[in-house]
Amino acid sequence: MDSTDSTGSTDHRPAPTAHDDPHDGVHDDVRDAVRDDPHDGVHDRRPSSWRQRLRGFGYAAEPAPDVRDRLVPPYTRPSPRLWQTLGLPPVWADRIARWSGWGGPLLVTLMAGVIRFWNLGSPEKVIFDETYYAKDAWALVHRGFEVNWDKNANDVIQSSGGHVAVPTDAAYVVHPPIGKYVIGLGELIFGFDPFGWRFMTALLGTLAVLLLCRIGRRVFRSTFLGCLAGALMAVDGLSFVMSRTSLLDGVLMFFVLAAFGCLVIDRDRTRERLAAALPTDLDGRCRPDAHIAETARLGLRPWRWAAGLMFGLALGTKWNTLYIMAAFILMTLLWDVGSRRVAGAQHPYRAVLRHDTGLAFLATIPVALVTYLVSWTGWILSPSDGSGGYYRNWAATDGKGGSWTWLFPDWLRSLWHYEHEVYEFHTHLTSPHNYQSNPWSWPVLGRPVSFFYESPSPGTDGCPADAGEKCAREVLAIGTPLLWWAACFAILYVLWRWLFRRDWRAGAIACGIAAGYLPWFMYQERTIFLFYAVVFLPFLCLAVAMMLGAIIGPPGSTDTRRVAGATGAGVLVLLIAWNFIYFWPLFTGTAIPIDQWRSRMWIDTWV
Repeated sequence: MDSTDSTGSTDHRPAPTAHDDPHDGVHDDVRDAVRDDPHDGVHDRRPSSWRQRLRGFGYAAEPAPDVRDRLVPPYTRPSPRLWQTLGLPPVWADRIARWSGWGGPLLVTLMAGVIRFWNLGSPEKVIFDETYYAKDAWALVHRGFEVNWDKNANDVIQSSGGHVAVPTDAAYVVHPPIGKYVIGLGELIFGFDPFGWRFMTALLGTLAVLLLCRIGRRVFRSTFLGCLAGALMAVDGLSFVMSRTSLLDGVLMFFVLAAFGCLVIDRDRTRERLAAALPTDLDGRCRPDAHIAETARLGLRPWRWAAGLMFGLALGTKWNTLYIMAAFILMTLLWDVGSRRVAGAQHPYRAVLRHDTGLAFLATIPVALVTYLVSWTGWILSPSDGSGGYYRNWAATDGKGGSWTWLFPDWLRSLWHYEHEVYEFHTHLTSPHNYQSNPWSWPVLGRPVSFFYESPSPGTDGCPADAGEKCAREVLAIGTPLLWWAACFAILYVLWRWLFRRDWRAGAIACGIAAGYLPWFMYQERTIFLFYAVVFLPFLCLAVAMMLGAIIGPPGSTDTRRVAGATGAGVLVLLIAWNFIYFWPLFTGTAIPIDQWRSRMWIDTWV
């Protein structure tokens, strides 16, 4: 799973140090714990080979590879040549190059934030499933549980500016509360209106771009490729539309991506800790050691606990997190196997089973389940006399009696019954919908979802007065076509890279795509939609960035190769950006003449 191959990324040369950011890197506690073993002689500094004895006579052996460089590969250092070419003094060019690790991601995030928050309140109506989640969120932050609203509630909310009384009659809902609490936070701050209920999804959609830039930078060891992955997601139509709509899937995507980022940081930290525990030769190079690699204890690993918290928040948003969590936990254990193998372990699976598996379980699954349970606090604290949350009084009414009911409190039994009913709903949901789609069609954008559509007359709602006929005003949940079609080839590339080059980065990207995508094939008879794919969209962007890095060429390529590769990759990126701009009216609900709308319906199933 682990490979030291570096993706073709930029024309920068590797940094002379193993760390881009200053880390501790020493970890004397691990090293001292290993040295306490009376049978361990790996730290004996006496020359043990005839080559080392000949050093005193001027013998110089060929430099041996450093295991640290395999455990903790160096970052590429951005070149200041671009800034010097633009006329900046060398001192400032070097300083900007050093700051690019954060400066680049922040600039990409700023661009993503500007376009996501621009005119966020438009359309000034309740669109698609906002009719559920915006109102559920408002009820949650005021009542602690969802309620039944009148059929004309949407019109009343908009006409009154959000000044409506919250009903008290509990409603049956089928998604956990975290995502709705997130939406409700924006409503509490900015009001019960379109801007208020879209604010938090726009904020998390923007921050997800920052996360992807930094995650891509850490995975590829390249600021350029990290920023490229983030920029691709910034100009993806599905990410853009979901960031500007108060649905749960964008919130879910953010927490899943954050969990993945925590696991990537944990991988780096533990490999640094393991490298610091290994013995060094007289030249200061780390050497593999089977005893250390198989017995070293790597501590509590706080980033893995943070991942467990993110899993819990994601699970508290939507249940399909369970598949993603299982895949990511397996992935991080395989990372541990690879780390110990590189460090010299002869039985890495046995070592991981003995030293890492138990803590990995404790840091993720129990933390996620506790977080999920805490997310139901509002429902749990609501009255159990029939005036609280839906099914809150089930244990005291329909669920009363039984041999073992005394073992569990009523609220827990009622919640368990609620969860069972929700599971039955999800597994048997077959109500047909005009915009439902089969997961086979998702990568090629076979059937997007129309969130909003109007046909304004000329001179109204932004329709040009000289349009001649009615305009089309639509919010279409569809990815940027050229990006998604390029991602189909990128998926094949990362699979090849993982299967035949054993590149852990390709394996991690493939795991993220598979965990968010493949489980839906078990529910092909269900009513499911293309916009569910936003959860694995960040990994598609990482795949495309990795493919573009390979097109540009690996470090050390000839100038001709790099120029040709950079030209091809640059043309593809520019086409993707143009494609996003071309479809901008369909992402934002901008009124355009009907002929222009038809020209953007590239496939019949998009209508």
